[in-house]
Amino acid sequence: MYRFKRFICFMLTGAAFTAAAIAASMFFSTARVNKAKYPVFGVDVSNYQGDIDWNELESQNVSFAFIKATEGSGHTDESVRRNLERAASTGIKVSAYHFFSFDSAGETQANNFISAVDKSEIDMPPVIDIEYYADKRRNKPSLEDTENILRPLLNRLEENYGTKPIIYTTLPVYYRYIRKSFSDYPLWIRCVNCEPDILEWKFWQYSDKGKLTGYIGEEEHIDLNVYNGSFEDFNREYTISAEKKDVSKGKAE
Repeated sequence: MYRFKRFICFMLTGAAFTAAAIAASMFFSTARVNKAKYPVFGVDVSNYQGDIDWNELESQNVSFAFIKATEGSGHTDESVRRNLERAASTGIKVSAYHFFSFDSAGETQANNFISAVDKSEIDMPPVIDIEYYADKRRNKPSLEDTENILRPLLNRLEENYGTKPIIYTTLPVYYRYIRKSFSDYPLWIRCVNCEPDILEWKFWQYSDKGKLTGYIGEEEHIDLNVYNGSFEDFNREYTISAEKKDVSKGKAE
C-alpha cells in the first residue's frame, strides 16, 4: 500500500499528476512519517483553529508553528496578532505565512504582510503560500504573469526580514511554477499521500487531518508538519527571537 501511494505521488507529474493527486487525496489524508528520521514536529494554523492554547500545543511536542498572517494585498487573518503574542510566551519557534494571490501585485502583497508581522516576532523565515484557489486549477495563470508577481514579493520580503522566504506549495504548483525559477528558496511542501523524498525540502506538511488538544475553532483538524533534520539541526538553523527571549525572561522573573 505504501509503495502504491508513493507511485501516485511521484510517477505522474504535470497535468496527469494533478488529477492523480486529487484522486489519491480522497483515499489518503495522512502520510506515514518516520519519526526517528524526522523528530522535529510542528503545526500550521489560521483563524480556522480559533482560540489556541499555545502552552497546550507545546506540551504535545510541537516545536514549531506557521501562523497565517495575510492574504493578497488587503486581507489580514483576524487571529494573527493573538497567535503571535501568545506563541511568544512558549518555546515554540514560529513563522508567519502569506497566502499568495495570482491577481494582485507582488509589491502590495509584500506591504500587506510586512505591516502585519514585525521581523522581531518570528524565529524562522517568512513564508509565501502559493497554491491554486477558486478557478485557478482549471484556468492556470501563465508562468510569466506568476513570476512577475512572485519575484518582487519574494525580493521585498527578503530585503525586509534579512533572509530568503520559505515557499509553501503543492506538488502540481511546484512543478509548474517553482521548480525552474525558484528552486533556490527553502521549500515547505504539502504531500499528504507519501514522503516527498525526490525533492529537497525543508518542511513537509504530511497531514491536513491532524487532531491535537488546545484549540477551539470551526475547524476540528490541524495541519501537521515535520522539519527535515534533527533537533540539533533545527536549533542551530533557527534561533528564538529577541522578543521571545524578553517574554521568557519576564515570565521567569
